[in-house]
Amino acid sequence: MIAMTAAQVAAATGGRLSPKDLDPATVVTGPVVVDSRQVQPGSLFVALPGEHVDGHDYAGAAVRAGAGLVLAARPLTHDGPDDGGPVPLPAVVVDDVEKALGDLARAVLAQLREAAVEPGGTDLRVIGVTGSVGKTTTKDLLAQLCAAAGPTVAPEKSFNNEIGLPLTVLRADEQTRFLVLEMGASGIGHLQYLTEIASPDVAVVLVVGHAHLGGFGGIEAVARAKAEIVEGLVPGGVAVLNADDPRVIAMAEKAPGPVATFGTTSAADVRAVDLSVDRAGRAAFTLDAGPVPPVEDGPAGERRRADVRLRLVGEHHAHNALAAAAAALAVGIPLEDVAEGLSAADALSPHRMHVVERADGVTVVDDSYNANPDSMRAALRALAVLSGRERRSIAVLGEMMELGPDARAEHEAIGLQVVRLNIDLTVVVGTGAQGIAAGAVREGSWGDEVVMVPDVDAAAELLEQELRPGDVVLVKSSQDAGLWQLGDRLTSGTGVRA
Repeated sequence: MIAMTAAQVAAATGGRLSPKDLDPATVVTGPVVVDSRQVQPGSLFVALPGEHVDGHDYAGAAVRAGAGLVLAARPLTHDGPDDGGPVPLPAVVVDDVEKALGDLARAVLAQLREAAVEPGGTDLRVIGVTGSVGKTTTKDLLAQLCAAAGPTVAPEKSFNNEIGLPLTVLRADEQTRFLVLEMGASGIGHLQYLTEIASPDVAVVLVVGHAHLGGFGGIEAVARAKAEIVEGLVPGGVAVLNADDPRVIAMAEKAPGPVATFGTTSAADVRAVDLSVDRAGRAAFTLDAGPVPPVEDGPAGERRRADVRLRLVGEHHAHNALAAAAAALAVGIPLEDVAEGLSAADALSPHRMHVVERADGVTVVDDSYNANPDSMRAALRALAVLSGRERRSIAVLGEMMELGPDARAEHEAIGLQVVRLNIDLTVVVGTGAQGIAAGAVREGSWGDEVVMVPDVDAAAELLEQELRPGDVVLVKSSQDAGLWQLGDRLTSGTGVRA
């Protein structure tokens, strides 16, 4: 974060200094954190209230660890030295801490953008990524492409909400050239709020799918919500849209500036030609790109090509790579560098198609961070490719959360998919996922091809007895279903028991 005084923090957030005699010139020089364990000397500690813990209770520990200032909803004290009684904590007091965090991020980004246009300033570009599937992977790919071209800030893990996004913005400083932001939404207005904090110069929309249908109320509402990132672009900003998704490409009419498209269709500005998938499930293709606004690569209409061989497992990652490529081209990264960077890029975030070849001959595909019907189908197809005809395929599947009234039907549809892909064994974990088993049985599964277990421990016990060398195991569910714990056990090399 750029250095700021207490007075500047108060001005940005509409807060007041506490205590009243706090020196307004007190400087925050360290990172902005919401966890007192992450405090560094000079940090700004944000005392967020939570469902289970209240950050205000940890403000004293944060200051003792070196925090120079606290963003809080009330004046705070902590025990002074030598039992001298309570001592006021240096704080900026605001009405709403979460909103103030967003206000602070907005103010800092505005300051960085002003500095960027000054002589010698860094040409800062903000890239926002959204979509029902693939946000984090695309963000990770794009961050690696940008980092090779200049100082880059990108979210840790999946920091894509009203707390994670401003924390990411506040990591940027005067040297940052690329600020890559993942923007998630579980309802109308969420992306509008995030783009009001950080309006993108380039906005990427991956796909309108069936994630969080319970919050949106239907697929058309999902499309309206995802379009908010396009409407939130800076004037003249570039919308990077999936040409293979009709609901996404329709957002072009909402774009305030140029539009660049990606996909497998021949009409896409950036497309994959001669796409293939090897036995390890890794996609290879020729990256075919025309001039992408606002960067003109050559004479009008000229297309150029470069070969890409992804290290990520799953054919669906080719689409994520095309999206990252289009965004990278839009901020001026040369095509050859984009292709080379995609071929060298790794999966950075945990529990996302993380493939581990264990010493006992079992291959584990841990994709347990999150799940919706689209990502579940993509992961199952990857499992089928990896196992081929020679190896036994095992899918350990948990509940897909937030699907609303369509939840039962969507789970049953996954059961049909399991049978049609000839998955050898499907372990369905938890009552919320039992529709998967019902769908598989209705489609023609019988005997012990589908097993229901109540929880993660029961799944682990079953796999302990069942796994043998050569098996390929997929672990997939929404995060709150808890199968990430099983993923950790399977990939740790210590077996599946806790």
